[in-house]
Amino acid sequence: MGNEAAHKAIIWKVFGILSVITLVEVVLGIVKPDFLFRTQFLGTSLLNQLFLILTIVKAYYIVWYFMHLGDENKSFKYSIVLPLVILIPYLATLLMIEGDYVFDAVAAYTNWKY
Repeated sequence: MGNEAAHKAIIWKVFGILSVITLVEVVLGIVKPDFLFRTQFLGTSLLNQLFLILTIVKAYYIVWYFMHLGDENKSFKYSIVLPLVILIPYLATLLMIEGDYVFDAVAAYTNWKY
């Protein structure tokens, strides 16, 4: 019975962490602080960078606890996590570079408002 209570406590803790991160994302998406929204870093705003980081943190908690990756052996964990640690930043960088290119390429034809 003690083990079951410990698992429930962990689930509620992770639920709380995910809820707080989601609440922060929603508030930032609604408020859009001017400093974070207007400051560019690595081809996109600091706000977008913050959203990417928070989303990766949420994905970590979901995979680690709810998909039970934390209970697996070390080599299996690394075979899952290391490709993602390499691929997610790579794909995010490509999306930001291409998005910036599209923004610049069609800027003469559109009226961007933000």
